[in-house]
Amino acid sequence: MIKIAVYGKGGIGKSTTTSNLAAALSRKYKVMQIGCDPKADSTKNLMGGRRTSTVLGTIKEKGEDIELEDIVHIGYNGVLCVEAGGPTPGIGCAGLGIISAFQKLDELGAFETYKPDIVLYDVLGDVVCGGFAMPIRDGYAEHIFIVTSGEMMALFAADNINRAVNNFKDRGYARVRGIVLNERLVENEEQLVSKFAKENDLNVIQTIHRSRMVQLAEDDGMTVVEKFPDSDIAQDYITLAEKMVEICSAGVA
Repeated sequence: MIKIAVYGKGGIGKSTTTSNLAAALSRKYKVMQIGCDPKADSTKNLMGGRRTSTVLGTIKEKGEDIELEDIVHIGYNGVLCVEAGGPTPGIGCAGLGIISAFQKLDELGAFETYKPDIVLYDVLGDVVCGGFAMPIRDGYAEHIFIVTSGEMMALFAADNINRAVNNFKDRGYARVRGIVLNERLVENEEQLVSKFAKENDLNVIQTIHRSRMVQLAEDDGMTVVEKFPDSDIAQDYITLAEKMVEICSAGVA
């Protein structure tokens, strides 16, 4: 089982990237995507635009006595969709919510039951606190990919994520395997992101080019891989998926 966490600043297109990755990978593999953002919208474009019940919401509604079918939903092309969820805004800690969700998935034997080939964690990277760092430090993910643009705050978040991963590098935890450039068409964007990657001994493994097809697909609750499978932007995600599998299988960046 290949376990990948996709990190990035909120709003950078991390969920769009992850769901398109899941759609692309589902052509060859059994894929599970776990959304680790309190907004719980990571998998909606794999679910026809429908928001699903979250792990935390289901626990709150039904108590601890829940089943996997209550929190694991079948999306596009068989992708297994899970949303961790979060606390009521202004009350509670989103990081602790992620910890509770992961513990419940473990308790119910989600990975043993569904036996996915690839697990994708979609993780907010603005704050890398204990809960949001769980995929890094608790063995849930083995490989980290960071989505960024050339915008200053996106690169700032990418640097924080990379530093967080490096804090655990001597313990045999997950490693950053590469950078994904999600274009925002800022000036000198490619050079800025390449410079950041080089300074951190990383590679920019794929550029996701700006395309209005992404929004058109999402307006219909779909990924571009599903709605526009022959488009250039879909090919960007398909190529990224292939590169990720190759990198993770080799175990090197």
